[in-house]
Amino acid sequence: MNDCLFFGLNEKPKLFKNEPNEITKPIQFKFENENEKQIKQISTSYSGAIFLFENGKAIEYLNENNSKQNPKEIQIENIQKVTVSYQNKAILTIEGNVFAKGRNINPNNSKEFINISSLIEDTNDRIIQDIGCSAQSIYLLTSNQNVYGIGSNRNCQLGFDSETLQKTEKPILMMKNVSKIFSGIISYHIFLLNSNQELFGCGWNNHGQLGLGKSTKEFQINKLTQIQNIPKGKIIDIQCGLFHSIMLIENENENPKRKLYSCGAYQSNGLDKNGNAYEFIEIKSSLFENDDIILDFSVGSYHTLILTSKPKLIGFGNNRYGQLGTENTDDKLIPIQIELPKLRFNENISNYHISCGYQKSFIYYSPFLSSFSNLEEDLIKLFERKEFCDISFKTENGEIIEAHKLILKYRLNQNENQIEKLQEIISKKSIKESNQIFEMIYSNNSKINPKLYSEIKEIINSNEKIEETMKRIYLNENENENEKDFIIERKEKQYKFPKLILIMRSELYRGMFLSVTEDKSNKVTDYSELSNKSFQIFEYWIYSNQIKDEIQITKETIDELETGIDYFQLNQTYPNLFDLLINKFNNQK
Repeated sequence: MNDCLFFGLNEKPKLFKNEPNEITKPIQFKFENENEKQIKQISTSYSGAIFLFENGKAIEYLNENNSKQNPKEIQIENIQKVTVSYQNKAILTIEGNVFAKGRNINPNNSKEFINISSLIEDTNDRIIQDIGCSAQSIYLLTSNQNVYGIGSNRNCQLGFDSETLQKTEKPILMMKNVSKIFSGIISYHIFLLNSNQELFGCGWNNHGQLGLGKSTKEFQINKLTQIQNIPKGKIIDIQCGLFHSIMLIENENENPKRKLYSCGAYQSNGLDKNGNAYEFIEIKSSLFENDDIILDFSVGSYHTLILTSKPKLIGFGNNRYGQLGTENTDDKLIPIQIELPKLRFNENISNYHISCGYQKSFIYYSPFLSSFSNLEEDLIKLFERKEFCDISFKTENGEIIEAHKLILKYRLNQNENQIEKLQEIISKKSIKESNQIFEMIYSNNSKINPKLYSEIKEIINSNEKIEETMKRIYLNENENENEKDFIIERKEKQYKFPKLILIMRSELYRGMFLSVTEDKSNKVTDYSELSNKSFQIFEYWIYSNQIKDEIQITKETIDELETGIDYFQLNQTYPNLFDLLINKFNNQK
């Protein structure tokens, strides 16, 4: 049974047929065949609601008079993220396609999803890694870190003067070198963060919701403008309401290390002051304790809910329909603590999420960890619960990603600090547990040769000695001579780059990053710099079919990779890797 609780406006759409239009205390939201459905994400707005499930399928509740259509299954597979705004709905698939519908997207048939990512003119820039919605527009962040906008620009929310561009039915390039999109389901403004942690915004600014300062009094900002005077620290998230914006900043040197900042209309911004806030100001309250951590927060049209690690549920803003979960419907201009409903999994509070929409709110349990959870601590918890194979992570930008892909992502981004943490945690687990990971990886990776898969499974499963030896190597314990010789024997020769570990590192132990080499004293040690470099080449090539331009190829690297490739007949699975290496080596001369 799902833990999914609802409170607020029970209209637009009507989610509970037999309940009043205003639900002021949380009630259970149930699905048909609910045992088969595990919630991944909820997005809701004036135009309806979409529930995304762990199996990559989704259902939508339509804001229409014909209630017989609710809920309706969306006929799109492998869904990764959903977002609903005032007039549009958008869906991101695992493959990087975006399907959308709405009056501003497809005026001729606003009820059918169309592939809007395929409309990007640059055919090499059509793989989408994140999406966002404002009230009348949709934003696409590509794998090349470009942001495109589609839909209405009547309020300059696409970053162009509305007098020259009213709307567009094809994605137009808004900004390059973008790392994150920050938008809101009913907002007419947007923020974009570049890779240098510089923040830009455009659109409505009638209540100061862009945080540009008092000197900027324009009703709307018609081009992307840098936001100055940002609080110190790392911007984790920004969410936009209609007239306000909430920013989460993380600063390791302060207590608490995560703080919320707000700007915009005083009725919604949670600040204890009269009048609008034209810059991002810290939301101060005794409810935010130094040893408490913000796990999740969500901004609706005029209200905000926050979940902390204590756990506490905190809220402020408009409460006309009970969307703050209090029995009375008085507005709350400053943060208040809300009675946290009894949940089945309180010990796993990091798995709870909040979704605020148009005058409504959800609290729900998901197998995906909270956006702002501590990755290292959560991995340890997952291993203790033996749920590693069934768990994905929700990253800081909201992206849902499987554990092994997250590890790979850190590797390819050369985030060494995270790699070391992950390596230390994962290396403490045995081969048996890792074999389960292998099963999961294989089922999601068509690149692995079935013959190779069988050989690796046989090696792992058939000999307890290998398992125990490898476990000791991961734990950096001293193995006896016989065990060491056995591992060496599997290599047949004294190669620097062992064949067994090459395969397990490339296909199986993504993120374990261990190789076995021999030094002059004939001891088994950690990987050498050369081995690590070779593996980086091999791993990157598996996923991109190319070799990084900045990598310098040496003859030793080629010899090392050739040894491993020949030993396991990888040339049958990856026929052009060696040719690429040779060509790059020759071109360097």
